[in-house]
Amino acid sequence: MSITESNIELYISTQTLNEEDVRGKTVAVIDVLRASSTIVTALQNGAKGVIPVADMDMAGKISQSMDSPQYLLCGEKNGEKIEGYHLGNSPLEYTSDTIGDKTIILNTTNGTKAIKKSGFAEEIVIGCFLNISRIIDYLKETEHPIALVCAGWRGRLSFEDLLCGGQIIYELNGGQLPDKSSDAVKIAFECYQKYGDAIEESIQTSDHARRLKGKIDPQDIVHCCTLDAMNILPALNDGIISDFNGKEKEKITGKKRVVASSKT
Repeated sequence: MSITESNIELYISTQTLNEEDVRGKTVAVIDVLRASSTIVTALQNGAKGVIPVADMDMAGKISQSMDSPQYLLCGEKNGEKIEGYHLGNSPLEYTSDTIGDKTIILNTTNGTKAIKKSGFAEEIVIGCFLNISRIIDYLKETEHPIALVCAGWRGRLSFEDLLCGGQIIYELNGGQLPDKSSDAVKIAFECYQKYGDAIEESIQTSDHARRLKGKIDPQDIVHCCTLDAMNILPALNDGIISDFNGKEKEKITGKKRVVASSKT
């Protein structure tokens, strides 16, 4: 790809995303605070998979169809753990002792809704600072146009998601902004150029971090701002997010898992 061209688009929130916009594309969903970070941490610590749902009704229906020892009902509303759920949306809760070999049914205010709204994509992966290099490496190899979907907050821009998207754009393009980039890509790129050397400090003063303070463990934000702590490639297949590392013979698709032919 020429540096004068761009095959990357960025959506600053789900409010700016039409479901048809991602058809045929590789989507990376970004929700730094905190759904993406929680998913990556859960898979790192041994969860079998994560089922993202858009609302409490769907979460309840899925939980009723599963054997209770095999799943955990998890998530938050407006930053706080939902009453009756096993866990909230703090990645620090998702320890290996708690979630190892369990399937997580996850319902969050912004992140899981962004995943569900990206359902027409060819491929869906989940990214954040914790696994940013693994996501960048995968996006470098994709054959499809790339869409970075920032979860935002209730349809509004979230600084931390834009900053993470900006780093992905910066690294994919060797630190140069393609001439034909969209306005959203330009803003994200420039955001990373300005704040990329102070990721945690910048996010600590963001709207959403301030919104969450007093509701969450302060270490949540520190954890979510940690670069490359985990080499996890979360991918959605058949409605379940799992770590796709080591599955070279399979192809990620937004809806199902397809085994690629070994013929040359």
